[in-house]
Amino acid sequence: MVNELAGKVAIVTGGASGIGRGIVERFVAEGARVVIADVEQDLGEGLVAALGRDTVFRQTDVSDPGQVAALVAAAVEKFGGLHVMVNNAGISHTMHRRFFDDDLAAFHRVMAVNVLGVMAGTRDAARHMAANGGGSIINVSSIGGIQAGGGVMTYRASKAAVIHFTKCAAIELAHYEVRVNTIAPGNIPTSLVAKSAVNMDPEQVERFEAKIRETMRDDRPLKREGTPDDVAEAALYFATDRSRYVTGTVLPVDGGTVAGKVIRRRSEG
Repeated sequence: MVNELAGKVAIVTGGASGIGRGIVERFVAEGARVVIADVEQDLGEGLVAALGRDTVFRQTDVSDPGQVAALVAAAVEKFGGLHVMVNNAGISHTMHRRFFDDDLAAFHRVMAVNVLGVMAGTRDAARHMAANGGGSIINVSSIGGIQAGGGVMTYRASKAAVIHFTKCAAIELAHYEVRVNTIAPGNIPTSLVAKSAVNMDPEQVERFEAKIRETMRDDRPLKREGTPDDVAEAALYFATDRSRYVTGTVLPVDGGTVAGKVIRRRSEG
């Protein structure tokens, strides 16, 4: 199918790189006009230059609800409406060897971006959508919000909060024909893992990330590496009428990781 989003207006937060960029590119390819929101101005403006007049960049820190409200207003003013809101912006924090060593210094910033940003984006987009025939809100969580594990505790907690909030919002906003769903990516190569390293030189960071990626591959039933395009495909589904009877769901895009442990065959040792 082509031009599935023709005539639609979308916002993608954290849209200048990684998974967000993949979603922006796919939406534009399907005919949408897209507002790219990000704190990284150079990356955002560079993406607009590459994609053309159907995109516009707005520098936005989603941890500030005032900036999120202004973002939604700007999208409506620029393109005449808002049909799809993708709350993708998110950050991680330093990975500690033990929880005992975590000073929780990043807690408020991570929660502000990953949870408050999603809540504000959902609220402000839904306000417009409710008065204009409905729409689709897509919140990007992580399999870290589904599957328990050690390491980045605040990040995991924030992503679990996104999942529960999405279900709650879906129930309340269904009355207005506003659908709210969650994508939970896993094992998608982005810069997020490397950014959780601390006090490492570039070579150590490379080894650290390679080790994490190897562990992820071992835990993943599907051996093909996931990509931002795979997440963008899921976002496209939620953004279109193909999912018109779907709300309050959590869709892992993770190669089967959260489905269960990989079964080792005897021939594999």
